[in-house]
Amino acid sequence: MSNNRRRAEALENIDALTLAVSVRSLPRMIGSLLSTQLTIQQLKVLTSIVVADRNTTSDLASSFDVSLATMSKLVERLVDQGLAERLTDAADQRVRRLLPTPLGRDVIGKIMAARPEMGADILDGLTIEELESLAVGLRAINRELQAAGHDG
Repeated sequence: MSNNRRRAEALENIDALTLAVSVRSLPRMIGSLLSTQLTIQQLKVLTSIVVADRNTTSDLASSFDVSLATMSKLVERLVDQGLAERLTDAADQRVRRLLPTPLGRDVIGKIMAARPEMGADILDGLTIEELESLAVGLRAINRELQAAGHDG
């Protein structure tokens, strides 16, 4: 069998397995989302605050295409829950920048990094050879993401 054909088959196999793992992991992943007391809109705003440090409420209102009043209420709820904070801009004292608190980063980190298929209970069932092979594959994916400029 040619290398091109082997590669095509391997990629097909990876696609099918990725879908199967995603479907089987969904119930575990949803648990992380359900355990948070945030609304979907609050979760989206908090994610934006975590990803793009130093936004203002007006920046967020504009990017979410909502009124400033609506965004102010959303941000206030996040601040009240200790997930975000407003800091005075060093260059312009009238501007308040939004920053995630350590708790806010932790909440988003846990939800975004939820990889139930990589949980200890699952990995414990793999042989040493399978674990080593998985590590090789993940290192290769990480290398290619870095090369493509997706290193966060």
